[in-house]
Amino acid sequence: MEQKHCKPAFERADPDKKKRVLEAGMDQFSTYGFKQANINVIAKEAGISIGLMYKYFETKEDLFMTVLDAAIDSLEATLSDAINGQYHMTERAELLIRTIQKTAREDSRLHKLYNEITNLSEEQNITNVQYYAERVEAISAEAYTGFLQAAKESGEIRQDADIRMFAFFLDSLLVALQFSYTCDYYRERFKVFCGEDILEDDDRVAEELVKFLESAFAVSRDDVKNLS
Repeated sequence: MEQKHCKPAFERADPDKKKRVLEAGMDQFSTYGFKQANINVIAKEAGISIGLMYKYFETKEDLFMTVLDAAIDSLEATLSDAINGQYHMTERAELLIRTIQKTAREDSRLHKLYNEITNLSEEQNITNVQYYAERVEAISAEAYTGFLQAAKESGEIRQDADIRMFAFFLDSLLVALQFSYTCDYYRERFKVFCGEDILEDDDRVAEELVKFLESAFAVSRDDVKNLS
């Protein structure tokens, strides 16, 4: 059972007010990071007093953890929409790629918060951040392992695949892709490798990454022999 980091007053608050607080928190933490985010600014942007903010949360850290909970729930829902349903392996891979591109353009805050979690995960003065880092990774690991195992059982991918390893490699590619759309260093790296206009050509990125994945997941010659 997840630990609550907010006070009962926040749980009882008007849904619209709760949404404003979480949105303002997500704006600040994704833009400035945990250390530089200002709880007074968050209260102002949410349209509440700083006194009320402290009736909702004991500390800035508690607000941060509550924002992370909401962001991870949103990430899980987004990922679920992309991988559920009856799709061929390559169709499912393209859906994941398109989802990353879409969320990076429409609301990059989720990706930036994930980057912030990874940056803070080894700092001992931020309580429970390692838990959130592991929670995010577990969501992806379970999702990717599940559909890759199903693809292996249906003969869509090579039978000698180590599913857990393949899931890790797939996740690593997709993490690199999301950072390439949302983090300054990775965006420049993306352009160095693929051209100055690459960030404006989502179709090309999706098409080429699907090709790459198809070559990695392709049924091996031994599988073909065994099926014949």
